[in-house]
Amino acid sequence: MDRYPNISDHGLIGDLQTAALVTTNGTINFFCCPRFDSPSVFASLLDADKGGYFSVRPDTADYVTRQLYFPDTAMLITRFLTQEGAGEVTDFMPIAGSKPTDRHRLVRQLKVVRGTMKFVAEVKPRFDCGRAKHKLDITHDGFDGRPPAPHPAGRAAAASRRHEPVLAELAAPVNLPGPVAGDREPIGDDAQTHDLCAVRRPGRRAHDRAS
Repeated sequence: MDRYPNISDHGLIGDLQTAALVTTNGTINFFCCPRFDSPSVFASLLDADKGGYFSVRPDTADYVTRQLYFPDTAMLITRFLTQEGAGEVTDFMPIAGSKPTDRHRLVRQLKVVRGTMKFVAEVKPRFDCGRAKHKLDITHDGFDGRPPAPHPAGRAAAASRRHEPVLAELAAPVNLPGPVAGDREPIGDDAQTHDLCAVRRPGRRAHDRAS
């Protein structure tokens, strides 16, 4: 996949309040939250080096892919085929409701449908269009990525941008062997199914957290 893939090499998922683009190699390379016009969390489509992305793909370079939607839904299926097996990543965003909200979810379901396949996830959030630094903590259930707490002198600006944490939770146990170099982690093989759920959860405003 090119560093800047064609727009035709993407699928679209959304929840009526925001949306994300998913490449044919399983990378979310554009996602703004909590609205369509909010600062980005993932934007490697625009800046491959500093934009950030969420990639799920086979742990091999020798694979072919195709994308399709589950019939009559906005659930996007990215199918991977290798010599050892076939796997799928199903991406969708649960409907957020009719009222504006700060809670939005990216759900990524991994499934091996034939043979064996090991997936590798690379999670590199870049808050505020890549301008804000972040901290990534590996937890028992996944990871927790968030910007650092604002300095008291910058409370007003931080509160106006509303950098809320982005969390990923795994619905099935996964071995996480300590610190991850480059935010890269193997997450499954051998005909298992895992759910990755990236959640933007509402919280107190930045100036409330800092006080």
